[in-house]
Amino acid sequence: MDGARLPVEAWFWETPVCTRWWTTATLLASALYWRLVTSFLYFGPFSINLLFHIYFLQRYSRLLEESSGRSPAHFSWLLLYAMVSLIVMSPLVSLPFLGHPLSSTLVYIWSRKNPDTQLSFLGVLVFTAPYLPWVLMGFSLIMHGNIPKDEIMGVVIGHVWYFFTDVYPPLHNGSRPLDPPGWWRRLFEGRPARPSTDDVDEMIHAGVRDAAVPEAR
Repeated sequence: MDGARLPVEAWFWETPVCTRWWTTATLLASALYWRLVTSFLYFGPFSINLLFHIYFLQRYSRLLEESSGRSPAHFSWLLLYAMVSLIVMSPLVSLPFLGHPLSSTLVYIWSRKNPDTQLSFLGVLVFTAPYLPWVLMGFSLIMHGNIPKDEIMGVVIGHVWYFFTDVYPPLHNGSRPLDPPGWWRRLFEGRPARPSTDDVDEMIHAGVRDAAVPEAR
């Protein structure tokens, strides 16, 4: 299993734990990398709009994570994919803060994975989940009077994820190009425990016993 690790990953895990995380923290604190993360945490000044976006972020992020039925590695990889994609695309539409499009990405993915779910918006509109992103866009257009570029960008990034995780695999022998790589899964799931010497001996003895038992006819 060690042979499958990247050299940097092997070095990281071989470093004693305190030194490992101290070095990591030093590298992160030496530059303003934290600004890349905080751009996803700002939704504007306190207002109804802020509460609205926080509600949708919490609700649909939770539903998406709980319904995935997979390890935290998969949902965290989705977040990383969305955040990196938004950082790359944000200069094209001049968006300094990326909390809104990240929320829109998660809402879109959840809506496509739950096509039969009935929703109600403000107690007036009743529709199925796939229409939710478009209803929210229409609401933003009415409230602010301009095209919601942030939500459109979130939908585009969300659709790419949905396509390669739900549409593409059945057409290409189960290939899932956006699944997290092995090194990312090991960060959350840990390294597989190696069988101890006693376990190996027990397995050998069990194999010998099974081989010695005559087959009943």
